[in-house]
Amino acid sequence: MFDNVREDLAATLDEIREAGLFKPERVIGSPQSAEVTVSSGTGGQVLNFCANNYLGLADHPEVIAAAKEALDRWGYGMASVRFICGTQDVHKELEGRLSAFLGQEDTILYSSCFDANGGVFETLLDERDAVISDALNHASIIDGIRLSKARRHRYANRDLADLEQQLKATQDARRRLIVTDGVFSMDGYIAPLQEICDLADRYDAMVMVDDSHAVGFVGPGGRGTPELHGVMDRVDIITGTLGKALGGASGGYVAARREIVALLRQRSRPYLFSNSLAPVIAAASLKVLDLLETSADLRERLADNTRLFRTRMTEAGFEILPGEHAIAPVMIGDAAKAGRLAELLLERGVYVIGFSYPVVPHGQARIRVQLSAAHSTEDVERAVAAFIDARSVLEG
Repeated sequence: MFDNVREDLAATLDEIREAGLFKPERVIGSPQSAEVTVSSGTGGQVLNFCANNYLGLADHPEVIAAAKEALDRWGYGMASVRFICGTQDVHKELEGRLSAFLGQEDTILYSSCFDANGGVFETLLDERDAVISDALNHASIIDGIRLSKARRHRYANRDLADLEQQLKATQDARRRLIVTDGVFSMDGYIAPLQEICDLADRYDAMVMVDDSHAVGFVGPGGRGTPELHGVMDRVDIITGTLGKALGGASGGYVAARREIVALLRQRSRPYLFSNSLAPVIAAASLKVLDLLETSADLRERLADNTRLFRTRMTEAGFEILPGEHAIAPVMIGDAAKAGRLAELLLERGVYVIGFSYPVVPHGQARIRVQLSAAHSTEDVERAVAAFIDARSVLEG
């Protein structure tokens, strides 16, 4: 049987390659940092401008030291789920710290933010309810909504008039949940949370924000887009990850109203049926929160690097989607061209990735550059020079 399936799968893979949409995985032989060693393809030491390591904490010495100490104290893993024998003091401490940091009443940890988003909607909503989702929300939100029996409505990206229309159309629902990314990962655009909360108040809806690309560095204290917009007390559910700015390992969370978290502990399937977060990650994440709460240096360095890159690239004639976020998409358009540009940049010592369909819409291929506090000014200037040189080769 599989021989026939094999031929079909091989044909599909060939179609992906011919369309310029194949996504190779390059292997790095070093810690995640501003500079990494690429051991596959065009190798060597290269500047890394495609990681979610926004604050440069993935190989921070204090975080590593906390992880080593945690291995000795707490062990390698729990080999169990939370409600059986998979909860340690370090898990409860991290949940408490995240709740305080994000201004929420309680927090529940998951193996990933994908799991967190997969566990919310089915638990809180049924066929009597409605979920209203931004059209550009992350795949984990889309998949999580599909698992629930709630009525599904979408509004155009950050379009408040469309959102209000969806709220009017769902006034017969028992519960309504507006859900949005805090920062849209392919564009770097920030959701208008104050206006969303205003509409939620007007139409008696709840608000959920996936703040994975914001917590740690967006907002005056790095508490994310609710802090940036002054609505920390008006957002009902915040989901996020420990795998980006907060150390770059893995793990996710839901920080929310007390009753929501309590119900998730009883009914959320990804929580009930997945192993506990490794204690070493929980302990290292506590150290990350210590660093964030005692100094703004990393946030300020990231902001400086972001401004410099966006300014230099705009001066060089590249099309950068507007904004101030550390995600700085360089728009190319053609998928094959974006992939080729990424290859040329790697040859020039800059590691970036070309994004194309189905990750972004057809005709909107791009190089998604991500700045880090670990980058130096010289790193940023070198990256811009590489873009200019690679473009000249690409254009012949």
